[in-house]
Amino acid sequence: MNGDFTVFGTPVFWTDLIGNVAALATVVLAMRRSVWTWPVQLTGAVLLFIASVNAHITGNALKQVLFGALAVYGWYKWTHGRRDDGGLAVRPATGRERTALIGAMVVGTVVIALLFTWLNSLGLHISWAPWPDAYIFVGSAVATFAQGRALLDFWWIWVLVDLVGVPLAFTSGLVVSGVVYAVFLVLVILGFRSWLKQYRSTAAVPA
Repeated sequence: MNGDFTVFGTPVFWTDLIGNVAALATVVLAMRRSVWTWPVQLTGAVLLFIASVNAHITGNALKQVLFGALAVYGWYKWTHGRRDDGGLAVRPATGRERTALIGAMVVGTVVIALLFTWLNSLGLHISWAPWPDAYIFVGSAVATFAQGRALLDFWWIWVLVDLVGVPLAFTSGLVVSGVVYAVFLVLVILGFRSWLKQYRSTAAVPA
């Protein structure tokens, strides 16, 4: 696979590099509960879509399309879901919501993986790793949806996604994505602590 330039003999795409810089900025902005996280995510999604198409990782490319749509959704929800004091109404998911999120990940992964496998059998070469590709695709969608609803739980869904996304990115040749996914794990922990602190401080204030 040819890149736009090489680093220590490893091909790197500009779209992969800049797209992942935007992705990292998205996480930092999300930690600060800034509405700017969504337009930045939309920009990163477009660039990473191009990088994924070049790397022939269809599942990841489709994930970026979904990210773009969910960025618009999150942008709307965060713009219209802020309290009178300007803060974002962060909260943990209810038991029913957690069950729905987990169920969506499990069922969605199976359905998408079988779809990728079937399309591969038709000679379309949709994905060389259907199951992890499907897991990342569905998990990322569920996490972004939960983020749009300002649920604390979205941070831990990202942890589960990154545990598979890091090795898959390196194996696919997207070195920058692999490194960024690894950094995400650290940022996710910090982000969860920040949101949890904000939720506890809000919950401590009498209605």
